Amino acid sequence: MYSSNPYESQRPPAPSAPPTPPPVKGVPVMPQNYSYGDNYRPQAPGQFHANTPGSWSTGLCGCFSDVSNCCITCWCPCITFGQIAEIVDKGTTSCGTSGALYGLLAYLTGCACIYSCFYRSKMRRQYMLPESPCGDCLVHFCCETCALCQEYRELKIRGFDMPIGWQGNVEKQNGGVTTAPNFQGVMNR
Repeated sequence: MYSSNPYESQRPPAPSAPPTPPPVKGVPVMPQNYSYGDNYRPQAPGQFHANTPGSWSTGLCGCFSDVSNCCITCWCPCITFGQIAEIVDKGTTSCGTSGALYGLLAYLTGCACIYSCFYRSKMRRQYMLPESPCGDCLVHFCCETCALCQEYRELKIRGFDMPIGWQGNVEKQNGGVTTAPNFQGVMNR
């Protein structure tokens, strides 16, 4: 019960294991030496939920950091908008439907920014991004293609593979498994 060594009670307690840090939450932070030529990709897209305010990963006028998307957006912005809308809506609307509605609004009114600015606002709320450099509607009205390119880059940097859409990203994250198997009827021996 008691130790026969009188000095044992004077020893400092044995060091305990360091406490484990809490799980990391929030927006992934880019390394300080990050450049657009790097192939830095954050982890799986579904793991990032904005719990803390962040900032845009790229500037509004950084269009030429992704030249292929810049060209597509300049010549056919409905494609870029459709891809953004599908990811922001988490697959509830398809890329084709959103892109066609954007194209129809652009054809009928000449001002599809009326529709696209709402998706910028929705994306900002999801990722707690600042309304910068000015209001969402003003950004889209004055600089529609730059705004679409910035939103596309933001989602891409956050780990989304834009051309495969929401469902493709979910399958990619889950290793190809999208749902549990559906057993019909009763299992017999």
